[in-house]
Amino acid sequence: MTSFIKSIQERDPARPTFCEVVFAYNGFHAVCLHRISHALWRVKLKALARTLANIGRILTGIEIHPGAHIGKRLFIDHGTGVVIGQTAILGDDITIYHGVTLGGKGQPDDTGKRHPTLLNGAVIGAGAQVLGNITVGKNAKVGSNAVVTKSVSDDCTVVGNPAREIKCKKDDLGRAYGLPREINDPYAQTLQKLIDEIEALKAQNK
Repeated sequence: MTSFIKSIQERDPARPTFCEVVFAYNGFHAVCLHRISHALWRVKLKALARTLANIGRILTGIEIHPGAHIGKRLFIDHGTGVVIGQTAILGDDITIYHGVTLGGKGQPDDTGKRHPTLLNGAVIGAGAQVLGNITVGKNAKVGSNAVVTKSVSDDCTVVGNPAREIKCKKDDLGRAYGLPREINDPYAQTLQKLIDEIEALKAQNK
C-alpha cells in the first residue's frame, strides 16, 4: 500500500502529501474498493461484488467492473467519468486521466474477452476511448480524446479519431495526458501543406 501511495505522489505534478492521497484522492479510493470487489467477484459473490462496485462509483465517480483485472500502482488522476469494463486487463504502473472509457464494441470474441488490455506503463489521456479486445503496448500513450479501436505498439503515441500512431522519443514517456512534447502528425502536416499550396495559388491569381 505504501508503494502505491508513493507512486501516486511521484506521478502527480501537484506533489500531494501522503495524507492527501489517502483522504482526498478519488482514484486511490476507487482502486482500493476495486481490490475488495474483485476478490468477492473471484469467489462467485457477484451480487455483493457489483453492489460494492456501485457504491464505489457513487462515492468516487469512477466505474470499475469487479471482474476487471488491475495490476499494481494504477494511478487514476482526477478520475471523474472513468469507466473500466468487465474483461479489461491492466498491467502495472498505468496512468489514466478523467473521462476515459476502457470499453467493448459489442459481443465478446471466442475467448470471451471484449475489453482492452493495457500493458505496463501505458498512459491514457483525458477523454480517450479505448474500445474492444485490443492491446495498448508497454509505455504507449493515448492522447486526450483519441478513439482507439486497433492495438497500439510499445512506446508509441496515438492521437485523433480514429487514432493514428505518431513517432515519439523515449524521453517523452509518461508525459501528462498521454501527449509528447511535439505532435508530428503526418496527416495534419500533409493537410497543412495542401492548405498552404492552395493559399499560394490564390495569391498568384489575384
